Amino acid sequence: MSELIHETACAVVDKLRAGDVTPLDLLDVVEKRIAEVEGKVNALPTLCFDRARTGARALMQKPAAERGLLAGLPVPIKDLTDVAGVLNTQGSPIFKDNIPARSDLLVEHLEANGAVVYAKSNTPEFGAGANTFNEVFGATLNPWDTSKSAAGSSGGAAVALATGMAWLAHGSDMGGSLRSPASFCGIVGMRPSIGRVAHTPKSAVDRNLGVQGPMARNVEDLALLLDAMSGEHAADPLSLPSPATSFLSAARAGNKPKRVAFSPDLGITPVDPEVKAITRKAAERFAEAGVIVEEAHPDWREAHECFHVLRAFDFAISKANLLRTKRDLLKPEVIWNIEEGLKLTVERLERAEAQRVAMTARAIEFFKTYDLLLTPTTIVPPFPIEHRYVAECAGKRFDNYIEWLGIVYAITLACCPSLSLPCGFTASGLPVGVQVVSAPRGDATVIAGAKMLEDILGVRGTTPIDPRVKK
Repeated sequence: MSELIHETACAVVDKLRAGDVTPLDLLDVVEKRIAEVEGKVNALPTLCFDRARTGARALMQKPAAERGLLAGLPVPIKDLTDVAGVLNTQGSPIFKDNIPARSDLLVEHLEANGAVVYAKSNTPEFGAGANTFNEVFGATLNPWDTSKSAAGSSGGAAVALATGMAWLAHGSDMGGSLRSPASFCGIVGMRPSIGRVAHTPKSAVDRNLGVQGPMARNVEDLALLLDAMSGEHAADPLSLPSPATSFLSAARAGNKPKRVAFSPDLGITPVDPEVKAITRKAAERFAEAGVIVEEAHPDWREAHECFHVLRAFDFAISKANLLRTKRDLLKPEVIWNIEEGLKLTVERLERAEAQRVAMTARAIEFFKTYDLLLTPTTIVPPFPIEHRYVAECAGKRFDNYIEWLGIVYAITLACCPSLSLPCGFTASGLPVGVQVVSAPRGDATVIAGAKMLEDILGVRGTTPIDPRVKK
């Protein structure tokens, strides 16, 4: 049974539907795997196997046809999202004992679709910072080299997938938090379109910089989880209905793009030369399928200013009370984010919102010519775990701790779906991801294009791995 960790999620779901394995069998397998590798990487600090087995037994009482798209597959939830009766720390000492009474509607929806929740995955405090460490559980380590960062903020989820402690995983993304960890850990992570995945609104109904999304070890598995996550819900007024054609069908349809653009830097950021070369080579391989590949990108020159303002405003409306009442328990980066938000004027917000509108309009115009835009997902390979963030790249020092993420947060601002796909390795054996982007609501186009490139590159199947412990 332990060999099941090497199976794809789609294959395991097929076994569940055929009755070859049960959800309880899978929980036994994943619990054993966690015992073997979790201590080396610290990806799933909170386990809830008693709750999971109760849910699995209840699911097994239903006819096979009524067990949902995931049919009893175990899935971990990021430690920013409520799961009823399970510790939800948000990576903060403030919430180190917080046990919510009710699940986020995202979790309710997944469980109704046959997911069995067995763990919470590690995240930086409140998801702030693209390096997964916090004062509650400590740092999550990159399994390809445990002296390196797994990125963030969905770092625990990415590492669980890369090490075989999960077949699928939930994450969330504001400034690359589904994509950057996927790149660093050699798995697939996707930021879907706004509203694609319903969740419980908090602080403001129309917060949309951050979205919930899927992570997996290959594109088809990711598409399966996105299908299970998708669907409108009255409690989330921004949520979209499920598409008429499933995302898994889109992955398998074989539709190919006609013209794709590659940009090594979006014209807004330095990029490590090795990362640039690996991602360029991967993008150019689309030509093998008869796809036109050109170097181009939209004009998103205002991305840094715009994101800085809108992210700060989001932190202010969601965390200002914590600054007033629990300042001594917040990490410096979170304090900085909130204080920047509280200093904002209406004029700065007006300018940032106008910039975002303009960036989105240019994106829509760009994708009238190109089906896909490809870029590096991260501008550097995995960096040393003791570095809180990337301070400089290719000779450029950054002004703040989030600026190194411009290549992903520009996509966030333009309202585009985006997926990080493994595309190769550095000379030292560290994973590199290529970012695949399409027009707003073009989720199926992203998935279809990523699946084609995955087939061409032949990188699929490099995970799960045993952690490579280095100091």
